[in-house]
Amino acid sequence: MHAWLCENPTGVDALTWKELPTPQPLAGEVLIEIKAASLNFPDLLIVQNKYQIKPPLPFVPGSEYAGVVQAVGDGVKHLKVGQNVACLSGTGGFATHTIAPAALCMPLPAGFPYVDAAAFIMIYATSHHALADRAQLKVGETLLVLGAAGGVGTSAIQIAKALGAKVIAAASTDEKCALCKSIGADATINYSTENLREALKNLTDGKGPDVIYDPVGGDLAEPAFRSIAWRGRYLVVGFASGTIPSLPLNLTLLKGASIVGVFWGGFAKQEPIASAAAMKELADWYAQGKIKPVIDRTMPMADLKAAYAHMGSRGVKGKLVMVNQ
Repeated sequence: MHAWLCENPTGVDALTWKELPTPQPLAGEVLIEIKAASLNFPDLLIVQNKYQIKPPLPFVPGSEYAGVVQAVGDGVKHLKVGQNVACLSGTGGFATHTIAPAALCMPLPAGFPYVDAAAFIMIYATSHHALADRAQLKVGETLLVLGAAGGVGTSAIQIAKALGAKVIAAASTDEKCALCKSIGADATINYSTENLREALKNLTDGKGPDVIYDPVGGDLAEPAFRSIAWRGRYLVVGFASGTIPSLPLNLTLLKGASIVGVFWGGFAKQEPIASAAAMKELADWYAQGKIKPVIDRTMPMADLKAAYAHMGSRGVKGKLVMVNQ
């Protein structure tokens, strides 16, 4: 097998494409031949030693992938050789093969393409947990999505529409706003050229959004929170801007609003039955055509460093997926 190996987490340039012995699965594990793996923001942080999870060195980055089960370890009953699966295991994806815990593998129904499957679990599980569970988003409520053209942003738009909400998508270019409109957003705000607070006031008749989905952080957080509706819920999803904002807590008092943390990994570990039910609902929605990952582009696995550069340029719309030819 071959893999992108991180032996020194000083950044993308330190990754090397190496031939390694193909491992065999232990009890509770499976060997997967990787067909596609998506590039996510944590995949950048982890090779820079900036992610909250720091795997022992050396490791293979690539948190999310899809492929074919090649071998199963003792005790694995729900998967078999030749079965198509998707997996979000945190590492191992940027390779031709990997060992994964069988419990983390999602069996793929017939007709679920590898590229879509590799771009599915992280963004849709996060957004479903955020909107359906943490925010309790209701039919007719208004959701503001910041960074709406990215992977989690596009999934949030689709899930909110499936839940019957109105969606205002905020992004940094007209092209990204047009993408958001094309996948269901009711209105858009280009926060590079428009005043976010004024635009929200106009679009909500002064009421403000009921729920704010924020995977960006940084300078947009406070003006967005100042615009939130009474009893609003502000979802802290991530900090793609690189800056963790500080919000004046008196605003929560004045607005009767909640700041709600969203950590799907913790939810899946602490509440596995609820998480499994959510994943089943998402798979059903995919089959019904209600949700579908937005794929910016696919690139050969050998071009991983170029893919990281493209992601770093903030030019990605939806998800970027590496494929093994």
